[in-house]
Amino acid sequence: MNDLPIGIFDSGVGGLTVLRAIRRCLPGEHLIYLGDTARVPYGNKSPATVTRYSMEDAEFLTKKGVKMIVVACNTASALAAPELRAQFPGLLILGMIGPGSRAAAVATKNRHIGIIATAATVGSGAYESRIRETFAVAGDAAPVFVVSRACPLFVPLVEEGETESEIARMVAAKYLAGLQDEGIDTLVLGCTHYPLLKGVIAGAMGPRVTLVDSAEAAAAETEQLLAERGLLRDADSGGTEQFYVTDAAATFNRIAEAFLGRAPQHLELAAWDGRTEQA
Repeated sequence: MNDLPIGIFDSGVGGLTVLRAIRRCLPGEHLIYLGDTARVPYGNKSPATVTRYSMEDAEFLTKKGVKMIVVACNTASALAAPELRAQFPGLLILGMIGPGSRAAAVATKNRHIGIIATAATVGSGAYESRIRETFAVAGDAAPVFVVSRACPLFVPLVEEGETESEIARMVAAKYLAGLQDEGIDTLVLGCTHYPLLKGVIAGAMGPRVTLVDSAEAAAAETEQLLAERGLLRDADSGGTEQFYVTDAAATFNRIAEAFLGRAPQHLELAAWDGRTEQA
């Protein structure tokens, strides 16, 4: 079972931030990535639609024989994680909300935390609930201030490769204006696409605000969960990577190569009946 791969899915290229973080932590693991590029973004879809898409994504990965699924999409994590765990009860499933919330609780000094995410994630209130729950579980009943801001244009900017352009800086300045006035000292990047815009986000927020990357937090918890269950693969074995997309393979390949520093070696088009074809 240790040699089985870890499955990772996202609506598009954003989950590559999670894959990259997991690869850093777990160089010996086999990884399978599914980007649902035909239906990106998930952040403006209804909860029922996001849940249906997520179920199909997870089913595709389970047919590949994965030992764990990382839901590398905050929207899917917020809206579909309970249904996924109910549908696949024997499978480890980790979302983004818990790891990101726990990392934010550790990072903040003044208990004023900002969340930027898709409209669906913000509307779910998942981060606010989990952050307060994290403090409560630790026996800390002091007030916590959480402010959320939807940034819907960030995902298409990333999907188009506009991560360091002037238009990206203008959009970031518009979305993030006023957040510093809320007194936050910590900002959770509540969408796995957003770390690809970390430079422009940091520029807009300034050096006094700590950015929390939920991808890095999820990678650390992935390692912890597998270690607790004795499912880690030998780090010296050398892990493989497989990539599947549902559309726009050439665009995915270009962005993945720019972000990962290498072209995906195994990239195929995925169909929901389990079929694949060379991209």
